Amino acid sequence: MKSKKTLALAMASALALTLAACGGGSDNNDPVAETPVVEDPVAGGPDVPEVPEVPPIDVPDELLDTYYNVCRGTSPKCYNDWGAFATTPDRVLIYSRTAGPRHANLGTVMAAGLNPPMADNNVMQAGLVRLMTENGIQADWTEDVTILAGRINQYKAVIFASSNRDTLWNAAAPNSNDAARTALRNYMRRGGGFVALHNAFGAEYNWPYYEGLLGNANFYNHGPNRAGDVEILATDPSTQGIPLKFGFQDEWYNLEPFPTNVKFLAKVDTSTLNPLTSAPHPGHKDFHPVAWCQYYDGGRAWLTTLGHNANSFTADLSGAGAEPFQKFIVQGIKSAMGLTEFCTE
Repeated sequence: MKSKKTLALAMASALALTLAACGGGSDNNDPVAETPVVEDPVAGGPDVPEVPEVPPIDVPDELLDTYYNVCRGTSPKCYNDWGAFATTPDRVLIYSRTAGPRHANLGTVMAAGLNPPMADNNVMQAGLVRLMTENGIQADWTEDVTILAGRINQYKAVIFASSNRDTLWNAAAPNSNDAARTALRNYMRRGGGFVALHNAFGAEYNWPYYEGLLGNANFYNHGPNRAGDVEILATDPSTQGIPLKFGFQDEWYNLEPFPTNVKFLAKVDTSTLNPLTSAPHPGHKDFHPVAWCQYYDGGRAWLTTLGHNANSFTADLSGAGAEPFQKFIVQGIKSAMGLTEFCTE
């Protein structure tokens, strides 16, 4: 029996003879056998299209938040002024889906779809719709995560009304469970407006992008619902005509982390809080902000931790400080929509 080595040599010889017989090998007259020559354009070969230079993005280093990987702060350089909403009607979407504890002023959970019937106890949502209507702004509302994912680009601002926990996660979807997260991020990059009210600070703990959208802030805890004085801190379109100090009542959220690179708009005078806070968070004794604004990843974000009590949103203005509070959030929403200047420096 021949060895494997001898058999391999024989097969190689046979293959060579076959190639020679059919024009293979070194016969350069056979176009099939020619090896195409790729000319080096650097060495003087045929011209190739030039790759255009991409201009660098003009974002100062101090505006690039490397933790959240976004441009954010008070500079309009972080706004993508692409005109994406130039022809969008003056319309907002109120989103109040709760995936955890539900605040009483939100009332009964709403049915799926856009603008489902409201119950009498959907006080916060109804109050926001009324305020928008009184100011010539159309308001839609939903607690359906698929509506948010599919329609968000039709609004100049989206208002997260105490929507909490994994409010953007759709566990029922066979795929794309995070479609609403993707939609919100792309919406901000188009130049959209985002407004967070009260327990919107208790949402999306496991999504860092959302924490950055809140201004590098998150709800940690709060003391008892109690009275305190709100103080306006800055001149801004959202604070115009608001008393520099007014009495209010709320839960006065303690934050962790604490907001950074934002324009602080209002704080609570902690000397008026009794008690100051509750364990284990020490509270923000020296400076306890309750509202601020920022540009974020191309869009506008106006944010307040206030809004726990139902009578802060009712037309009868029966809640402490309801009138200036309602004016404050209306003007904040308008600025996030781009109807007035935003977060002026």
